[in-house]
Amino acid sequence: MGGHSMQAQVQNADVLNGPIDISKDFENYLNAFYFADELASFDPATGKGTVKYIRNTYQIRHAFDNMLMKPVVTPPNEFPTTEYEVSPVLPFSIQFVSERAVRIKMASGPQFHQPTESLMLVNGTAPNHPELWKYSKTTTGHKYTGKYGSVEIIANPWHVKIYDAAGKLLTSTIHDKDVQNTYTPILPFSFVRRTADYSRSMAPVFSLEPDEKIFGCGESFTNFNKRGQKVILYTDDANGVQNETMYKPIPFYMSSRGYGVFMHTSSPITVDFGKYEANTNKMMIGDDEADLFLFIGEPKDILDEYTDLTGKASMPPLWSFGLWMSRITYFSEKEGREVAKNLRKNKIPSDVIHFDTGWFDTDWRNNYQFASKRFEDPVKMMVDLKKDGFNICLWQLPYFTPKNTLFNEIVDNNLAVKDRKGNLPYEDAVLDFTNPATIKWYQGKLKNLFDQGVAVFKVDFGEAAPYDGIYSNGRTGFYEHNLYPLRYNKAVAEVTQREKGYTLIWARSTWAGSQRYPLHWGGDAATTNGAMSATLRGGLSLGLSGFSFWSHDVGGFVTKSPEPLYRRWTPFGMLTSHVRSHGEPPKEPWLYSSDFLEMYRNADNMRYELMPYIYAQAKDCTERGLPMMRALFVEYPNDPGSWLVDNEYLFGSDMLVAPLFEEVTERDVYLPPGQWIDYQTKKVYEGGWHKIKAGDLPIVVLVKNGTVLPHIKLAQSTQDMDWSKLTLKVYATDATTAATGKVYLPGSDAVQTVSTAKKGSSFEVSQNPLNGKTTFKTEWVK
Repeated sequence: MGGHSMQAQVQNADVLNGPIDISKDFENYLNAFYFADELASFDPATGKGTVKYIRNTYQIRHAFDNMLMKPVVTPPNEFPTTEYEVSPVLPFSIQFVSERAVRIKMASGPQFHQPTESLMLVNGTAPNHPELWKYSKTTTGHKYTGKYGSVEIIANPWHVKIYDAAGKLLTSTIHDKDVQNTYTPILPFSFVRRTADYSRSMAPVFSLEPDEKIFGCGESFTNFNKRGQKVILYTDDANGVQNETMYKPIPFYMSSRGYGVFMHTSSPITVDFGKYEANTNKMMIGDDEADLFLFIGEPKDILDEYTDLTGKASMPPLWSFGLWMSRITYFSEKEGREVAKNLRKNKIPSDVIHFDTGWFDTDWRNNYQFASKRFEDPVKMMVDLKKDGFNICLWQLPYFTPKNTLFNEIVDNNLAVKDRKGNLPYEDAVLDFTNPATIKWYQGKLKNLFDQGVAVFKVDFGEAAPYDGIYSNGRTGFYEHNLYPLRYNKAVAEVTQREKGYTLIWARSTWAGSQRYPLHWGGDAATTNGAMSATLRGGLSLGLSGFSFWSHDVGGFVTKSPEPLYRRWTPFGMLTSHVRSHGEPPKEPWLYSSDFLEMYRNADNMRYELMPYIYAQAKDCTERGLPMMRALFVEYPNDPGSWLVDNEYLFGSDMLVAPLFEEVTERDVYLPPGQWIDYQTKKVYEGGWHKIKAGDLPIVVLVKNGTVLPHIKLAQSTQDMDWSKLTLKVYATDATTAATGKVYLPGSDAVQTVSTAKKGSSFEVSQNPLNGKTTFKTEWVK
């Protein structure tokens, strides 16, 4: 499955589970490089053909004490010449997934083992609708024209060019002849054949245009715009949120020029987005095939198309949008009940209590059994807490240490990943989710806990699937390491759906397709300003990678949160799709100052009163593949300024949130075109840059003029909310005559738009599609 020997692997990772940077193989000049040269054959009716490749090797050239590396065509040196091709002719195909989506497949050699279905794609396969694109022959090759763009295939020198409907070139493959005008040695569209073991990996290389910006790649904490960066897509325990490694890499990105790309593989990938050479986008894919989906359109179109292909998020249950209270860790039933009592006593609305690593006999030793000495009657505990509006979440992980009581059972029944000898690659037994027997065993353990009353599981870790491991499906970690989080997320989400009737997890690691199984959180943030701002960048990038729902540890994770930081982080958390206070003790707000407790309560009250807005926006996101935490340019793609901002976000479609990342009371805020009304102070601002003071809550929040924000009467948990009476708060300037908002009632079928119109000195509902189901009171916020 890629046939990678240890020789080829060891050069990439120096420590266990260090990210595999596949680009090193494309910079190793002992290897042979095959440049895509010309279209050898093509059938327009099927979209299938072949491309001829020319073998090159790199040679050094001495020039005034400077060594230049240049590729040169290699003369034939095969033996016997009758048996091996010098210039191989290899498969190329194009198919049309939809009016906006094109699939290009290339292979560097024969594919004898092709899985029939892909876990990353919704139904295992991608649709093909050639009827949606019209074919025409051109003087240089072939062209397909669709409603939103066109694809041109040039025969010699071989190119695939993607255009929008107006004929603007979005991006093009790069041929060796395109880069003869520079002394810089640039790798064109090609594949590498390693001298070490003859394995092959593809490098689709495309153009980048001046001013083009790149976003996505999963939960990336580095600069928001990936242009000029080298991004390694390899699932890793990032040990924080301020470095370049990722818990949640996603092989998908979008461009400000109006296209997106999904690299459909689970092998390691390194993408050089114009870091080495400014106008070259090198996708160095570990796989010996290149399977690319290209999407044409604005960000919303691209996200909708990408999630049609890889899956849209399921709608989480209403209670999951309430506050999750946690720390590492509550050790006993007594502690859990105490926290519940204090939440209610201090009037901190909350819906979830999470028991982290300490609910077993031995802290961290996950055996799916409550510690009998510390949990007298966990079933009764969960019944009692449920009556009081609390759902219980439990931590677990898929690694089992030798001291774990389940270790021998897992090893004896072949439920763990093996090494090349048939032993374990690590000291721990790592569950092998490619084995149906493992999934059955594992889901049985979770079912027992669901039967006892557990509501949801924290799906922790998952980033360390053995790279050299042999999996039960016969593949190595070269293909299974990145796929492991998806298999893990899926196993937990499916048993949750089966047993509880909803899809919900609380997971740290992902791959493409994991967005189907909400939700995911941002890992172990430091308790610093820098970690708070990097957390937002990670969330924005994940949202641009198909994920609707995402959370983070309010206040940071690693040490006790400094109160000023926790104070500023709290309203940021409350205006995220899901919210959890978690980390080193203490996290409970009553263990801080009385001023802090009051601020925390007010921020939490704001969230609970906004629940109808949050719930309707969430439902809308699941239907369109949109993120709840939204980069400004998703809503304002034609506003150049919105593409430059990474320290604020739209919460749903109508609220703009600018957290305070330093100990200040005001900050510079960029507002997209239009008028904006401060949620706290009611001041009106025009689009553009403003220095805005925070209100009583230490955060800046604005509402788009002409917006109806549905509110609900405050309750201490979502189960006590009365959805039959909602207040519609109308954010409108004096000159505005109408305002609209979205409402989605629990248990209903669809999101409804409620319209209001100005009548005298108030706004009244002009259209209520929810007649009889709920009554509205309107308030004009002036």
